Amino acid sequence: MKILLIGEYSNLHNSLKQGLQKNGHKVVLLGSGDGFKNFDADILIKSSLFENRFLKIIAKIIDRLFGVNLNEVEIFIKSIFKIRKLKDFDIVQLINERAFNTSPSMEKILLGQIFKNNNKIFLLACGVDTVSIKYAYDKKFRYSILNPYFEKKNLKKEFKHTLKYLNSNYLELSKYVRSHIHGIISSDMDYHIPYIGSEKYLGMIPNPVNIDKLNFIEINDKNKIYILHAINSKNKIKKGNEFFKKSLSIIEKKYRDKIKIIQTIDIPYSKHIKNVMECDILLDQVFAYDQGYNALEAMALGKVVFTGAEKEWVEFYNLEEDKVAVNALPNVTKIVDKLSWLIENPLKLKEISKNAREFIEYQHNYKNIAKNYLTTWKKH
Repeated sequence: MKILLIGEYSNLHNSLKQGLQKNGHKVVLLGSGDGFKNFDADILIKSSLFENRFLKIIAKIIDRLFGVNLNEVEIFIKSIFKIRKLKDFDIVQLINERAFNTSPSMEKILLGQIFKNNNKIFLLACGVDTVSIKYAYDKKFRYSILNPYFEKKNLKKEFKHTLKYLNSNYLELSKYVRSHIHGIISSDMDYHIPYIGSEKYLGMIPNPVNIDKLNFIEINDKNKIYILHAINSKNKIKKGNEFFKKSLSIIEKKYRDKIKIIQTIDIPYSKHIKNVMECDILLDQVFAYDQGYNALEAMALGKVVFTGAEKEWVEFYNLEEDKVAVNALPNVTKIVDKLSWLIENPLKLKEISKNAREFIEYQHNYKNIAKNYLTTWKKH
């Protein structure tokens, strides 16, 4: 089959592409690189406006005064010329309702061309969208990425780009997309739970991880345990990085001679993955029920990851708590306790490391996941 994947946030579509190719299909990936992460794409459409410091300032002023996002306009114009050639694909999958990451009105125009010129279209429930944000806003989760907003209303500015999915123009875009797709697939429990019972929802297919590229690295008996805290400044509040920072300040005083803390901010994927290879423990995110892609790749490498591993996820995969990943709760004391437990029990660190790799091999193997996608696409 001829398959078009639109959008990339985390390396999900790249890994799916590799799995589909292993199964003998022709795949084209269109993406923006996702900012500083610089993910690969066959057709790269990114804004160069913000690469110029002066133009970046002008763009921000225009956005503030007139509500016109020049970054989105640039992507729209570049996309119009690129997508004219994207025709007659058997399958098209959008990574999100805003796969091109423009405004709702521009998104409709771009998607209209995709819908018109291709066959089956599927939508991934991946990243924030109208359904998941509405579910979180209505406080149906025990906790969510909106927790900091609920607790401190002065964070409204920081959550502007998240809460906009509740606006009428985004709701209309969602309705438009749903009217043209054959089905919706979620990528993990954080999106699966809000979509249960939704029209056209086909269920969850776990994230694909290329285990051939990510080799298991056994935790060695180094003098110190390396702890990596990689921060995405754009999402640090929603990820709960503040809980990790506070926990690390306590852990550093308590185990100064036993640990080495590495903290990074906004580094490209190619550099980030090298840091992950060198660490023993990765602090990923707090406000989650399942692992995001960053956590899964680290687990494939045999790292012990503090991430979303809630009871819904434990039950879905029939696991024991903290067997393959550590459930990071929005509670400094509990994070400190679990870090202390691992630092004081290095054999447990090694055990979870091996379990993590086995879990990824069994549940997230990119070739098998690609087959699951192909089966679902063909059925619908």
